[in-house]
Amino acid sequence: MSSGDIFDHETSVLESALALSESENASQADHQKLTKEYQKLLKTTRRIIKLSDKSEKRLTELSQEAQETNRQLEGLSTQLSKYLSPQLYQSIFSGNKAVARVSSRKKLTVFFADLCGFTTIAENLESEDVTEILNLYLGTMTEIALRYGATVDKYIGDAIMLFFGDPDTKGVKEDAIACVNMAMEMQRTLKDMQHHWHHHGLQEPLEMRIGIATGFATVGNFGSDLRLEYTAVGSGVNTASRLETAADNGDILMSFDTYSLVSDRIPCQEGETIHAKGLGMVRTFRPVSDDADLSSRLSLEIGDSMVNTDISQLTPAQLEAARTSLEEAVDKLNLKIKEESAQESLL
Repeated sequence: MSSGDIFDHETSVLESALALSESENASQADHQKLTKEYQKLLKTTRRIIKLSDKSEKRLTELSQEAQETNRQLEGLSTQLSKYLSPQLYQSIFSGNKAVARVSSRKKLTVFFADLCGFTTIAENLESEDVTEILNLYLGTMTEIALRYGATVDKYIGDAIMLFFGDPDTKGVKEDAIACVNMAMEMQRTLKDMQHHWHHHGLQEPLEMRIGIATGFATVGNFGSDLRLEYTAVGSGVNTASRLETAADNGDILMSFDTYSLVSDRIPCQEGETIHAKGLGMVRTFRPVSDDADLSSRLSLEIGDSMVNTDISQLTPAQLEAARTSLEEAVDKLNLKIKEESAQESLL
């Protein structure tokens, strides 16, 4: 009875051959029949080997085609990654973020920067120089941004839009601190690049304005099924843009919401209150750089918090009130220290 094995016929022929060799009554006809069966088996075996060789060759070809396709896809993926922020690229290719028209509401710290007067400068330069200057500037600023964890939203000519808080975040406060520290490093780096601009025939060094604001925004993919753009929209975005426009050359302006998050870690001073189109009156603040005159700044560290203020901005009455308040605080601290010391001596 057949066992369902593909070699059932071959097994049967072998059994017949063994039986024939043991039989004393085997005739010439029996031997001829067995020989024909072996010939059939030989043809079948050759056919199987030939098909096997073809299959192996085809599998090898398919494997090579698959490897080549993978190399092409990796190349395309690498090229496409340059059009996306690294965080967004990783989120999409890891499957954490869908490529669809979806969005969410998050608290972001938004950054806008613009080169001062670059459009006028570009009109007096060769296109090759404009390209080299702009690529050097954007490349350098982008490297700094990525080091601080910023999401690169877009380049608009010589303008840059970044934000912190999506798709990755270290928390609203840490995002804001990272953004302001990043902006300060960008300004320092741009000043250190002055020799590059002279090389391209610029008489004056390039300067940029920066605006930073923290607030809720809708962030996600916007557009159509044919073309999507990952970006953020909301009042925080508009505020950062208005602050960048209002900033002086080489200046950084930030909103009160950003200031309130970073002021205990980064020395800041309040600037003028400006009228921002569509937003009304907006208080402005700027971080104080490390090389600024800090003789008039007062910093108090209390536990995990720090208070920074510029006492040069205080009136005589305010200075006297601050002195009285500090003296009362010192008296309370001394009393608390004595109480703690007394308790420790009893133990």
